[in-house]
Amino acid sequence: MNSGSSSVKYQLLDMRDGARLAMGLVERIGERTSRLKHTPAGRESRERDEPIADHEAALKAVARELAADGLGLDSPELAAIGHRVVHGGRRFTEPTVIDEAVLAEIERLIPVAPLHNPANLTGIRTAHTLRPDLPQVAVFDTAFHTTMPESAARYAIDVETADAHRVRRYGFHGTSHAYVSRATAELLGRRPEDVNVIVLHLGNGASASAVRGGRCVDTSMGLTPLEGLVMGTRSGDMDPAVIFHLMRVGGMSADEIDTLLNKKSGLIGLCGDNDMREIRRRVDEGDERAALAFDIYIHRLKKYIGAYYAVLGRVDALAFTAGVGENASAVREAAVAGLEQLGLAVDSGLNAARGEGPRLISPAGARVAVAVVPTDEELEIATQTYALVAKNG
Repeated sequence: MNSGSSSVKYQLLDMRDGARLAMGLVERIGERTSRLKHTPAGRESRERDEPIADHEAALKAVARELAADGLGLDSPELAAIGHRVVHGGRRFTEPTVIDEAVLAEIERLIPVAPLHNPANLTGIRTAHTLRPDLPQVAVFDTAFHTTMPESAARYAIDVETADAHRVRRYGFHGTSHAYVSRATAELLGRRPEDVNVIVLHLGNGASASAVRGGRCVDTSMGLTPLEGLVMGTRSGDMDPAVIFHLMRVGGMSADEIDTLLNKKSGLIGLCGDNDMREIRRRVDEGDERAALAFDIYIHRLKKYIGAYYAVLGRVDALAFTAGVGENASAVREAAVAGLEQLGLAVDSGLNAARGEGPRLISPAGARVAVAVVPTDEELEIATQTYALVAKNG
């Protein structure tokens, strides 16, 4: 289960062989018309547009779809339900069986993940009502990044203040970065512990990570998912004094600035669109505002590629993933353009070609492999969940 602020993604997997039995998406939850798309393995997808008031109603609708395929949540073969939880703070560094104490801690972290942790909690509680006998396991987005050294995780502010309020870099999209870094090593025919990878998870939310030998040593998101790359609606990096300026000179409240930086900034703030396909269409038509937004987006990407190259010292691969990373060839080409001295380049034909699985897009013999690696956060959640449940008997 991957419960977002207004969506639920799900997969039902047989972990004996990793087979996907069904998958689906419920989106626009709480809006006038919601959509459920359900795809059983080997059969046509079913889509329905109907009002779905909240996450509880969404999960019950999913249960009905699974039951119609003979894969109901009441099946005795179901071993566990794994949940993506965005923020686990410093306490949760690995998958965790959920109990009331775990729920309380996830709830306590809502202020630093206000868009995500509440939805995660609702998904957990609803799933528990549907199958109270099953282990519910939380897989935390922040867990993969807990291997960062203190030099990367700490901000340069007063230590006592930081510790009192738990202010530090936690990082997010960890399930994706873990999966993609490992899959990139497999694509190269090497062990994860022998490979250094820069992972660029580029969707509406976007983050970068530096992964040395399978362990994260730096990542772009921080205390919250606001820091780092330019995103669909989030600003990413900026001078913190902008906030004080907007308060003092602009007369804006903390809540107004929070909304500005999280929901009205990034690409949508720069050009009015947060869909990269639409932005590229406008760029091709000569739209200067869209072109500037694209250039700012790419400039930030290049800075992080260069920074993480320096952090790692040796880079074996650069991996693009998530909606933009997997599908926007123009973003991939622009991100590495001019970085040939670092061994980075893309083959224009390979980059433009569409593909389903992991693939290399760098020229033959390139010093650094450039790859497109489709992420599978739900499979990573299921893998970690099953491993924990099997270990616990």
